[in-house]
Amino acid sequence: RGGDARRNGPRQGANLRAGVRITFDDAIRGVDKELEITLKEECKTCNGSGAKPGTSPETCPKCKGTGQVVFTQQSMFGTVRNVQTCPDCNGSGQIIRNKCSDCSGTGYIKVRKRIKVPIPAGIDNGQSVRIREKGEPGEPGINGGPRGDLLVNVTVSRHPKFQRQEYDIYSTEPITFAQAALGGEVKLNTVDGEVLYEVKPGTQTDTRIRLKGKGVPSLRNKNVRGDHYVTLVVQVPTNLNEDAKEALRKFDEACG
Repeated sequence: RGGDARRNGPRQGANLRAGVRITFDDAIRGVDKELEITLKEECKTCNGSGAKPGTSPETCPKCKGTGQVVFTQQSMFGTVRNVQTCPDCNGSGQIIRNKCSDCSGTGYIKVRKRIKVPIPAGIDNGQSVRIREKGEPGEPGINGGPRGDLLVNVTVSRHPKFQRQEYDIYSTEPITFAQAALGGEVKLNTVDGEVLYEVKPGTQTDTRIRLKGKGVPSLRNKNVRGDHYVTLVVQVPTNLNEDAKEALRKFDEACG
């Protein structure tokens, strides 16, 4: 009986699904997006009853308005009592003899609406945002329930420089041979803009440095962020003029 009660209780409407594309920066900072979707709204002509104005739905004679029919069956274990949704009224408990012409007896009409979707900071590619009660309406009648939800799947565009792994960001940054050998300040790109970093003298190519707290905000707390790991790549100079070539030869001799 408990199972029957749950199956025949108020039925929530179906969920709707939609998709939205955002930039890498929008995923880091959060953004509001607007979607235009088709929703079912209560028919104003019949006030959602589905019946032609001036008429009313009638109580289903088969289930007497309960939305369920009960039948018994004999088996080797004795009499079995089965409860099923009424086939005549589909569980609504009502029969509409004269249907509303605007909604064809459904009680709903389709309308286009613009829905504001708040995308939280830190969302990742493929994750969804749930907008409560913006889905399909619940079934009418005794089993009527709340609207379903709108599930918005988020696609995050690739960034030309940054890559993300969970809440950390990874990138590579070129530095000159002189900067690597002598050390000094270099500008590094982050999602928060350029930052200055002091390179140590003698830095080797593929050295990875950590910029703490420059990664992706946590979905639970945007004030908690991951880190940004930057790989420094030493650039070999090309298209040298004669003065630069001579300077490199002297440098090579000085280094033995």
